[in-house]
Amino acid sequence: QVQLVESGGGLVQPGGSLRLSCAASGHTFSRYAMGWFRQGPGKEREFVAAITWPDGKTAIKDSVEGRFTISRDSARSTMYLQMNSLKPEDTAVYYCAFGPSAVVGLSRVHEYDYWGQGTQVTVSS
Repeated sequence: QVQLVESGGGLVQPGGSLRLSCAASGHTFSRYAMGWFRQGPGKEREFVAAITWPDGKTAIKDSVEGRFTISRDSARSTMYLQMNSLKPEDTAVYYCAFGPSAVVGLSRVHEYDYWGQGTQVTVSS
């Protein structure tokens, strides 16, 4: 039903920037959340940031606040993650998630019903 297409990942040097995009299609929901999660080598999937429709409420992981910015195209089911001052610790597969019922804290995997394929972000010299 819902398809999520991610883009923008790649290899970047420490201190560099990347902008991730996720576009959702195949849905008719008017109230939902879209979020970014990441999973580093040997680690569990963790919350990064999320944003809601129609109100644009945001939630951001404390450790990336100030470096990462979540945003959306309010007229589209598209969200962006601007990542600045990237660190090696940010290396992970970044997953886009879509949740029609994500109405609580927005930060838990189980709040989301649909997932993208993931895009690799590697921060290395």
